[in-house]
Amino acid sequence: MKTIRFIAGILLVISGVLHVILYIKTSDNPGTIGLLIFGIIYAVIGFLLFTPKVYSVYLGLIIPFIGMTLSIIKFGVPELISLLTLFKVIGVIVIALCAYLLLKKPKPA
Repeated sequence: MKTIRFIAGILLVISGVLHVILYIKTSDNPGTIGLLIFGIIYAVIGFLLFTPKVYSVYLGLIIPFIGMTLSIIKFGVPELISLLTLFKVIGVIVIALCAYLLLKKPKPA
């Protein structure tokens, strides 16, 4: 279980850093402030997943889902080889890992 949380946390931190880098590269475009906001939020949630708090798993499930939904609404379905596709793949993996953590509660001894 700790390994799954660690992997989800690392992926969210990586996604957060990539969001911020993409914002810096395209900061002259007025519609990219969302990249910066979600990048910071993802990085914070990624670091929270390193703690044993349960709410961080819920945040790791809900926030990437919201981010992916808003991204698809705003930008549409991305090209197969793009940074936006990488964000979607990382988001799906993190959502799946967090859902697994929530559904697979430890059995009482």
